[in-house]
Amino acid sequence: MTAYGIAHLREAAPHPEIAEYIERITATFEPYGGRFLVHGAQHEVKEGSWPGHVVVIGFPGIAEARAWWDSAAYQEIAPLRSRHIEGDIILVEGVPDGYDPAVTAKALRDSLTS
Repeated sequence: MTAYGIAHLREAAPHPEIAEYIERITATFEPYGGRFLVHGAQHEVKEGSWPGHVVVIGFPGIAEARAWWDSAAYQEIAPLRSRHIEGDIILVEGVPDGYDPAVTAKALRDSLTS
């Protein structure tokens, strides 16, 4: 099942280390089947607020996403970003093929009546 690395990164002043991080990150996730799905794109806020930027990296599965995050190659460059950009980063599994949200809604309704 596809998994995603999702980052909500706050605005940051330009810094050479951020440029180096961007130059090097692709080489860290490609061995795990990762690829950028969203990077450097403008977003449109419809509710609430979302200051900063969105990054989404897709992986074949959660094991690959975790292996990338924990890899020596990524951990080596992560400080180049984290020293200059605050943000929130998560790894999350996508839904399986054939996912039906009505099943989730039914389970919720059933839990409310029991």
